[in-house]
Amino acid sequence: MLASLFVGIVAIEHIYILILEMFLWTTPRGLKAFGMTKEQAQETKSFAANQGLYNGFLAAGLVWGLVHPDASIGRSIEIFFLICVIIAALYGGATAKRSILLVQGLPAVIALLFVLL
Repeated sequence: MLASLFVGIVAIEHIYILILEMFLWTTPRGLKAFGMTKEQAQETKSFAANQGLYNGFLAAGLVWGLVHPDASIGRSIEIFFLICVIIAALYGGATAKRSILLVQGLPAVIALLFVLL
């Protein structure tokens, strides 16, 4: 049960990131979340939307794992997508913003540990 809860939290987080990157990038909320000026956001808007789409794929995969009718296959799907999130967080933390390690990586690591237990 805890595993499903934490996987769900990671999925919801990535849906929120999708919304920020695809739809709110140039709004005050998006500017604050990513520490950008209006000009920077405008210049990178299409890049951010693409990034948001990828976050949506991560969320969709996690939800797929949660709702899969065969629990063992669902667990494998969850493991795969959680590892994808962790790798993305490691890369983002190393190349973009260190806080990504905590904001995206840590919840995914916790969820993965619960799924594996």
